[in-house]
Amino acid sequence: MVSRSCANFLDISSWDLLDFPQTPRTLPRVMTVPGIITDVDGGDITSEVTSSSGGSRERKIIVANMLPLQSKRDAETGKWCFNWDEDSLQLQLRDGFSSETEFLYVGSLNVDIETSEQEDVSQRLLEEFNCVATFLSQELQEMFYLGFCKHQLWPLFHYMLPMFPDHGDRFDRRLWQAYVSANKIFSDRVMEVINPEDDYVWIQDYHLMVLPTFLRKRFNRIKLGFFLHSPFPSSEIYRTLPVRDEILRGLLNCDLIGFHTFDYARHFLSCCSRMLGLDYESKRGHIGLDYFGRTVYIKILPVGVHMGRLESVLNLDSTAAKTKEIQEQFKGKKVVLGIDDMDIFKGISLKLIAMEHLFETYWHLRGKVVLVQIVNPARSSGKDVEEAKRETYVTAKRINERYGTSDYKPIVLIDRLVPRSEKTAYYAAADCCLVNAVRDGMNLVPYKYIVCRQGTRNKALDDSSPRTSTLVVSEFIGCSPSLSGAIRVNPWDVDAVAEAVNSALKMSETEKQLRHEKHYHYISTHDVGYWAKSFMQDLERACRDHYSKRCWGIGFGLGFRVLSLSPSFRKLSVEHIVPVYRKTQRRAIFLDYDGTLVPESSIVQDPSAEVVSVLKALCEDPNNTVFIVSGRGKESLSNWLSPCENLGIAAEHGYFIRWNSKDEWETCYSSSDTEWRSLVEPVMRSYMEATDGTSIEFKESALVWHHQDADPDFGSCQAKEMLDHLESVLANEPVVVKRGQHIVEVKPQGVSKGLAAEKVIRGMVERGEPPEMVMCIGDDRSDEDMFESILSTVTNPELLVQPEVFACTVGRKPSKAKYFLDDEADVLKLLRGLGDSSSSLKPTSSHTQVSFESIV
Repeated sequence: MVSRSCANFLDISSWDLLDFPQTPRTLPRVMTVPGIITDVDGGDITSEVTSSSGGSRERKIIVANMLPLQSKRDAETGKWCFNWDEDSLQLQLRDGFSSETEFLYVGSLNVDIETSEQEDVSQRLLEEFNCVATFLSQELQEMFYLGFCKHQLWPLFHYMLPMFPDHGDRFDRRLWQAYVSANKIFSDRVMEVINPEDDYVWIQDYHLMVLPTFLRKRFNRIKLGFFLHSPFPSSEIYRTLPVRDEILRGLLNCDLIGFHTFDYARHFLSCCSRMLGLDYESKRGHIGLDYFGRTVYIKILPVGVHMGRLESVLNLDSTAAKTKEIQEQFKGKKVVLGIDDMDIFKGISLKLIAMEHLFETYWHLRGKVVLVQIVNPARSSGKDVEEAKRETYVTAKRINERYGTSDYKPIVLIDRLVPRSEKTAYYAAADCCLVNAVRDGMNLVPYKYIVCRQGTRNKALDDSSPRTSTLVVSEFIGCSPSLSGAIRVNPWDVDAVAEAVNSALKMSETEKQLRHEKHYHYISTHDVGYWAKSFMQDLERACRDHYSKRCWGIGFGLGFRVLSLSPSFRKLSVEHIVPVYRKTQRRAIFLDYDGTLVPESSIVQDPSAEVVSVLKALCEDPNNTVFIVSGRGKESLSNWLSPCENLGIAAEHGYFIRWNSKDEWETCYSSSDTEWRSLVEPVMRSYMEATDGTSIEFKESALVWHHQDADPDFGSCQAKEMLDHLESVLANEPVVVKRGQHIVEVKPQGVSKGLAAEKVIRGMVERGEPPEMVMCIGDDRSDEDMFESILSTVTNPELLVQPEVFACTVGRKPSKAKYFLDDEADVLKLLRGLGDSSSSLKPTSSHTQVSFESIV
């Protein structure tokens, strides 16, 4: 856990912030216990803030770029008026929870509030709406939202790279700093109102992807979820972002990360694997990433619509009247509906070109089909939006001139702010809905269309005929996988889109009814309330073991993360182990080589002079039995460690054992049982030839296939496939096939570091020298076998006195060991301390003389 002084240091030195004027803290209060409000202006809020008692009301803090409010200034009084935005997702998600659940909203307003009015507005919003406003200065808002969010993140997440200056904005460090600064302000507002042990925080969308880092740094055990409402691009696209690691680590500071589709989640997991070296696994149906001892879970569930909101608008008399008007206007014609934002990714121009191909190819549809395209106002500005708008008008005009008549327009373009009731009427009247986006995170237009086609109890819209609908949707939008009855298209293939529209229009009534019923059942049972409830249930499950582990904050700035480990896990210090070392007479010391005595990534593989010196000092103590237990070959280890004559070596994970340099190598395995090699080598070689960057290591005891230099995804996939292949080939052979860190290894049964350590301890017992102290240090998976084996061996009844055991892993990570050391330097420091202790215990004559002379 980061200390207060350290936290302050991080605040002032490591965040990538711009120097914007900070908004005065208008909510200098934090609820610490029921009924007590504490002013924290002068201090820091730490992870030890006392939570409410068990009887406190359940509360969810929803953090989004914008508050779910509509704002306007009263023309007469000049005061600001606020009311709920009923169409806001943040407001609608409350339907998934009981009325007892309290919601607190944190976000910005859609209007600029003068600094002098902010305190009053802030207080009103909190008291009347349970909303906490983040007042960003106009300059910061523009750089944060219009700059970094809309001109850098949004295009990149939709697969558009700024290849040329006039084709998107290239990365701008100042815009990134504005993004971080805005996220920091959001975190300050959350910190002012949170009960960290009771509240659940749910962050919405890509505007706030580094906010989790700020919150996790202040409250190590915060209950934190995040949902991304845009696509997440493939690693080949995402890796071009200069701040890719900071954003990934920001998301990984959550407990649960949500995506609309498996594709988006898969891309995120691939980025974590390729850029951060993190692997994921499925745990009882839930995908989890191990991130420094914390499990970060992945949630895959598309958001739904608010059924009640749609149906209430359908029931309006104005909607019924408008529907009849539309039906009369297009009487005798098939209506194809499109509703899209004016955005380069919505594919409006491609949709129009596809309709042009429809009229060219299926000439009998001329005069009988109309595309009504409603264009919502653009959410961003720029040359690309203007170009998209221009192309839309030019294409629509060309089609109307070519195929239209005085009383018929094949393309009806509605480019204005359309009231909700009018949109709903178009949904209800349309024969087909065409959504042709080239990339879209979700897109709820098809869902709304299905609900409106179902109709309601309103007699103006209801009749006795079965409900029908037809959908043509792009395969590149988030809702596509959930609409199994829709006709899916590639929006770039305009001929295929035209053919799909024709198929939808000529579909039989029975088929349209069956498809509609399937869609409506899914949409009505997976509405926005279901989505919110499901996400929160998974978040609660993900946070269940928060208080069963100890937490440490590590890293600086946006690289901050929390290390979460067992409460009994602690650092092994010289001061702790030396007293035990001094009072014991027989000691067994087991040391791994790579990653423990020598850095794993070191090009130089032989030990340094310091390592040799420390090992010699330990081996010269007759009370010590010291062993190097490594996966390396016996020849290499013998040559490198030859100065240490009394050092024992267990090579190739214990296949070969030698007690000292004068002894012969021992093995309890028959060298004749190697027929399995002739089966394994051809299989490994075929996978090596098929997988670039892989190699085979030939050991006397084993064959190892390495894929650390291969493509991470392909290498991992091939390793899994080869594991299954080898297990079937070697089913009747006395060997085991194991998959490790970037390896697949085949070796005889019973070969492991754990068994090697057991053999050494058993040998000491048989000689009448059972160990009184056992120390084992290692850094990887193979050493976990050794930790487990030692812990079970020392409880053997043959040992009359239970020895003191120090099982120690290198690096702070989940382990079967009880202790840890940070790195190889820490290991050498500990061993040097033990070696010095051995030297001080030797009663040499020179020492006696010096002591005597000093007394005189």
